[in-house]
Amino acid sequence: MKIYLLAVGTRMPEWIKAGYAEYAQRLPRECALNLIEIPAGKRALRAGAARALREEGERLTAAIPPGSRPIALDERGQQWSTAELAEQLTGWLRDGRDLSLLVGGPDGLDAPCRARADRLWSLSRLTLPHPLVRVVVAEQLYRAWSVLQHHPYHRA
Repeated sequence: MKIYLLAVGTRMPEWIKAGYAEYAQRLPRECALNLIEIPAGKRALRAGAARALREEGERLTAAIPPGSRPIALDERGQQWSTAELAEQLTGWLRDGRDLSLLVGGPDGLDAPCRARADRLWSLSRLTLPHPLVRVVVAEQLYRAWSVLQHHPYHRA
């Protein structure tokens, strides 16, 4: 199974790139994490965020690899504990289909993009900056994998 992280934004600070890379490279081939950056929509005074949000949603939806299961990261989604995420990862690995995690830009995900997802996942009740979500997702997937492997990384 491949996990695709489809994330809006193409120019991230070096610390975001390094944090993401640190955890993504720790994941094994059976759940490899692959970043696909989606260009952000243009935000202008008149057109505003609504058009940019729609454009980003269209680009995200178009970038979902055929046959993969889309999961949208959204504040309205279900929150999972580490143990629950490990259970989800077990199910995804058993299913065998690739997974596409959709991360919106500064204004989130548009409604059609959320509707396209099989489910919504919320990382936290906190509002996180969208670049930071890349690092948090990579770390949490690695943590869930380490739980499944009885690796000492997760100490709870």
